[in-house]
Amino acid sequence: DENKNETSKGNKEAQNQSQSASDSDSKEEKEEWMDILGSGQLKKKTLKPGIPDSRPQKADVCEISVTGKLEDGTIFEQSKCLEINLGDNETIQGLDFALALMDKGEEAEIIIASRFGYGSLGCTPHVPPDATLYYHVTLLDVKPEPLISTLSISDRIAIGSRKKERGNWWYSRDEHTLAIHSYRRALDYLDDTDIPGEHSDKQMQHLLEERLKTYNNLGASQMKISAYDAALLSIDQVLNCQPKNVKALFRKSKILKEKGELSRSIEVIRQALAIKPDSKGFQQELSLLLAAQRKDNSKQRDLYKKMMGNSSHDNETDKKKKPPYNAFKWIAAFSFAVAVIGAVAFKYRL
Repeated sequence: DENKNETSKGNKEAQNQSQSASDSDSKEEKEEWMDILGSGQLKKKTLKPGIPDSRPQKADVCEISVTGKLEDGTIFEQSKCLEINLGDNETIQGLDFALALMDKGEEAEIIIASRFGYGSLGCTPHVPPDATLYYHVTLLDVKPEPLISTLSISDRIAIGSRKKERGNWWYSRDEHTLAIHSYRRALDYLDDTDIPGEHSDKQMQHLLEERLKTYNNLGASQMKISAYDAALLSIDQVLNCQPKNVKALFRKSKILKEKGELSRSIEVIRQALAIKPDSKGFQQELSLLLAAQRKDNSKQRDLYKKMMGNSSHDNETDKKKKPPYNAFKWIAAFSFAVAVIGAVAFKYRL
């Protein structure tokens, strides 16, 4: 019996030690992973610490080595030296958030749920919809964003065009707010003022074309979120330099239509048709606008008739309620005559 008790006691101690070790491992695992958002959808584990207190700030240029994998190990992204501006939406949101919590020189694993990755659309051809992403990232270097006024024209074009293309990518995914941010940042770089050094007319023309394309796309994104006044300003930036830009004219006509300015909208689409008379899209848009204008005019006529009809009815009612002016005149004369006759009769009777 004593041997049985000793054996039972030993088994319990072993179980307790095993449970304690398991709990300890679980606790260590939890401590290893930083739950960035507190929802389990974005986690980071440091493999190699970096320089303390050297985290990048918003708009800093981050140079990273990155490998992105799917759950089955398929590599969908790999770069040994990728440069991005932190917070400029130049990568997926989950990676952007995690980089802000890394020190310079740090090596980390990052797990990103689809919501902060490529979402329900995925990213063809390698990332399927709703995929969890596994990243291995090293933050190689962190530099402040350069002063744009110090950049050469070729650097401005390169950075601005990169941000514009990122805006196009967000636009294609119906992420219009993110697209607008990317386009605005692109325009910061595609500025032609205070460019240092020498530059050719060809370079200036290239810069201008990139800027106008960006304004045109910015206007399209602003239309998608019904920011029509802002969209009109963006499109007018294009038309001020390229008055025959049919894409901008078409968009301006659409904006004016949404603002209820049908006459101006028709005028603008006719300008586009004068430049590109064979466009079926422009012809169809003009037909729709003219039909809308006829309908609007018909409503206005009906409203005017209704108002005039009510006015005539009110006049007739007033006429029935009030005796004619001549009737008042005869009633007054008759009353006066009766009064005079009464006075004479009273006098002679006395």
